[in-house]
Amino acid sequence: MTKLTLGPIAYHWSAEKRRDFFARIADEAAVDEVYLGEVICSKRAPFHEADLPVTIERLERAGKTVILSTLAEVMLKRERKATEDLAAMHAPEIEINNAAGLYARGRRAHRIGPFMNAYNEATIDWMARQGATHVCLPTELPGEAIATAARNARQLGLGVEVQVFGRASLAVSARCYHARAHGRTKDNCQFVCEGDPDGMPLRTTDDNPILRVNGIQTQSESYVDLLPETRRLVADGVTHLRLQPQAVDMVGVAAVFRGVLDRALGMEEAEARLREICADTPFSNGFYYGQAGYRRIANAASH
Repeated sequence: MTKLTLGPIAYHWSAEKRRDFFARIADEAAVDEVYLGEVICSKRAPFHEADLPVTIERLERAGKTVILSTLAEVMLKRERKATEDLAAMHAPEIEINNAAGLYARGRRAHRIGPFMNAYNEATIDWMARQGATHVCLPTELPGEAIATAARNARQLGLGVEVQVFGRASLAVSARCYHARAHGRTKDNCQFVCEGDPDGMPLRTTDDNPILRVNGIQTQSESYVDLLPETRRLVADGVTHLRLQPQAVDMVGVAAVFRGVLDRALGMEEAEARLREICADTPFSNGFYYGQAGYRRIANAASH
């Protein structure tokens, strides 16, 4: 059975907002697995780390599988230590997003996150030999490549995950443009990113929206929406479909995708509901069709 997952929160949401969010996910969301942990900026982690044990317990009590995700970028001694501490854990499962975590894990079982760039069969085969049991493919892979990667991964006994909703992560940097845009340095950012719970919008010189900035991360302006492609992904061997948390009703988003998976919702109605939840944020699926990622390919379900 295909599982619906909730990826780790990428933004600097307050501890209270996170507690409320995960309480509702535990009680109401039709997701099977939930990823926790700070993946973007280690400076944010102390704000919500203390809540992790209670959050994990509540989610597991609600029947959700919990996975802890590592940082996407490891540069400082404290970041190496935090990654090593996560890698040393026996439970919950660990999703590794950086080679430092792979080294620290020492070939013990783990998941591979989307920041590790599992672009082809050779890479996935190598990852499996390092202990990977599951791989989340990069969001920019086209559908044909996803099908090939999924087939190879399944032959190796790996779970295969694809992001089907939420902003695409396009890059991470050593520098924090979010802080710089406000005249601050990375070390003295004063956590300005908390003011942008769905990322800081960037616009072109023609005043058109183009990207979002989230600390050291650059994201797409649009939400990836592979709802029309969901059934094809399942047919191609994808075992897990990831919803990336955004500042919208994620319980509602999960209900729409679950309705499609269970064939309780027709595609037209499902897309209309998702569009209503996400208001004016544009949708995109260009990467899936081998085109510019920001594009929305019309009548995708019929392709």
